[in-house]
Formats: sequence, structure tokens, C-alpha cells
Amino acid sequence: MYRLEYPWLLALLPLPILVYWLLPPYKEEQDSVRLTFFNFISSALGLTPAPGAVVPRTNWLQKILSAVCWALIVTALARPQFVEPPIQKIQPGRDLMLALDISQSMETPDFFTSEHRRIRRVDAVKQVVSDFIRRRKNDRIGLIVFGQAAYPVAPFTLDHDACLKILGQTDAGMAGPQTMIGDAIGLAIKQFNASDAKERVLILLTDGNDTGSRVPPQRAAEIAKQNNITVHVVGIGDPHAKGEDKVDYAALGSIAQATGGQVFHGENSTELERAYATLDQITPQKFKTLSYQPKRELFTVPLAAALVLLTGYHLLMLLVSLGIRLFTHGDHPNEEATTSSVLKVRV
Repeated sequence: MYRLEYPWLLALLPLPILVYWLLPPYKEEQDSVRLTFFNFISSALGLTPAPGAVVPRTNWLQKILSAVCWALIVTALARPQFVEPPIQKIQPGRDLMLALDISQSMETPDFFTSEHRRIRRVDAVKQVVSDFIRRRKNDRIGLIVFGQAAYPVAPFTLDHDACLKILGQTDAGMAGPQTMIGDAIGLAIKQFNASDAKERVLILLTDGNDTGSRVPPQRAAEIAKQNNITVHVVGIGDPHAKGEDKVDYAALGSIAQATGGQVFHGENSTELERAYATLDQITPQKFKTLSYQPKRELFTVPLAAALVLLTGYHLLMLLVSLGIRLFTHGDHPNEEATTSSVLKVRV
């Protein structure tokens, strides 16, 4: 699309006509010598004296070029531009961290597929979380896995394919046999320190209770709240199990409540899918669309056209003048010598 950056400058187009009409003509007076016998001298030499008032001579081409060049210069001042189609860029409005428990207990094969095939907890979690990541196209997503220790395996990124690939290579027991929930929350807080997103959400999934984190989970949750991080917790597995394998929903609920989050039960594949579907609804994608239209300046085109026309005109007039002089010298070789001796006086 073509446009003018300053279209109001086109109002200058009639300016030369207004100047011609309103301002008085330019006059210049020069001293002269009056000779009473000048007519006798000029008639004796066969010359016709020039009139007293000398008016600059113009031709039709000069008048046309003056108007055209003025129009081109005014057009260049108005800055013609070619505006290209807008380029849109989506900027995420939320950073989403997924913390997944891959302790040894995630090896337990107590989940079932839709075909009633028994699978491990970790496989069910990877399938549901992968679908969740695919739906979050406009969120920056990071990934943490934890067991006996917590490890950042993917920083906040829009490259969700990379997150899915890393998630696919993750397996139970890779981080050790225990469950350090407090350390996982603490590591997530450190990851969020490098984030400038207004909304920060941590979704923590575990199938057990904390087994001796350096930072107690409740204290980690309080620190998360101070850093404006909302923690949603998904508990999976049997809440009636014994020992470290028992899912302590009371402790998980206190973590979520401290940060304004929610706690979800995922004791089987259906509940796990429902939990992440609910998380997808309560954390709608937020993003800003930035639009930019590249502009190409075209003022050089009319400016160059005006320069070419003026240069061409003066070259043409120079050639015409040289041709006239050569023709005149060929017909009257002694005329220059004769006229050079005549005193030309202009009034």
C-alpha cells in the first residue's frame, strides 16, 4: 500500500501561482550613458539596438518543466512510502513451569489405558502432560523433574517440540528413589527469577510426600507466594498407601492454598486427564499480539526525477546554444568582430 507520510504538504503545490499573482515583478535599474548619435552609428553598421528594458526570455518547455519539477519536489517532501503487510508477533503473557515427580515409585504399573491395558504411572503422566503442552501454544513452558534431587531439564521456551522430546526421554528413577517436593518448588522459584512475565504458574505433580527436602514444602510455598508464583498441585496414586508412597493430600493442599492455587486428584488415567483439562481452563492462555508494518521510503524517486529533468533541460539548452553559435559563425564570420566594437548600452 502506498501512502504519504505528510500529505498536508501537498497544499504547497499552488504556491508558485500565488507568488506570481500576489508579489510585484522584480525590477533592476542600471546606470547608462545616453548618446545622441547612437542611432547613426548603429544604422551605419546595419545593427538593430536592443530595447531599453531587457526581459528574460523563456520557452514553453521551461515553463512546463518548472511546474513538473516543483510538483516532484513537493511530493518528495510529503515522503511517499510503500507500507508492506503487517507482521504479527505473539508475545507470551504467562510463564508456565511443569514440575514432574520421577521418583522410583512412579514405576508402579497401576494405571490403565482406554483399552484397559496396564501401564506405569510415569507413562500415564507423560502422555497426559504431553497433550497439555501441545495445547499451550502461546505460553512459555519450562520443565523440572525431581526425585531425590530436583533438576531443570528445559528452561522457559516457546519451543514446545523440544520440551516434548525431553519429556519423552525422561523415565522413572532417573532422579533417584526419594521425593523432594520442597526442593522442586525452590528450584522453580530460581527459574522464575529470570522471568519477567506478569503471571507465573507452577504445576507440580507427585505421587508421594516429601522425604526430607532442604527447604520444607510449606516454607517453599510461602517463598513462592512472595514471588507472585501460583502453585497448582496434582497428586496421583493411592492416598491409602503406607509409608513414603502415600499421597499426603493435606500437605499438598496446604502448598496450593498458600499460593492461591488448587490441588487435584489423579488416582487413575481418567482423573489425571480431567485434572490437566481443568488446569487448562483455569489458566487460559494470555498473550499480546505485536504488529509491525515495514515501510520503504520512496521520496528519492520524485527527487531523482526532478534532478534528471533539470539536468536534461540545461544540457539540451546548452547544445541548442552551441548549435546556434556555430550556425551563426558559419554564415557571418566577421559579424562577431564587428559587433564587438559596438558599445552596447542597456537601460
